[in-house]
Amino acid sequence: MSWFLLFIAGLFEIGWAIGLKYTDGFTKPVPSIFVLIALVISMGLLGLAVRDIPIGTAYAVWTGIGVVGTAIGGMMLFHESRDWVRLACVGLIVLGIVGLKLSTTPPSQRLPMADTVRD
Repeated sequence: MSWFLLFIAGLFEIGWAIGLKYTDGFTKPVPSIFVLIALVISMGLLGLAVRDIPIGTAYAVWTGIGVVGTAIGGMMLFHESRDWVRLACVGLIVLGIVGLKLSTTPPSQRLPMADTVRD
């Protein structure tokens, strides 16, 4: 379930990042409100996901989804460059996301953390 929440959080990150272009520097109220709502939802879902996913992995995957989606959105909506180097780099980010997912140990198989607080 945490991976699903993380994926949805990444989609909301794409939404707020793309939405920034429409806010015109936060001078347009409707797009600005959309961006702020999407940002809060994205961060909230990320916060829920990190209960079971290591923070480094969750943050990297969350930003990776946002980067890939925003780059593709920029290409489609704003006619940004689609050259092969850019597409290859986006592909490498996707490979990194998949690699992090495949290499993450499920919570049930992790060792409990040692108590690091001493009296």
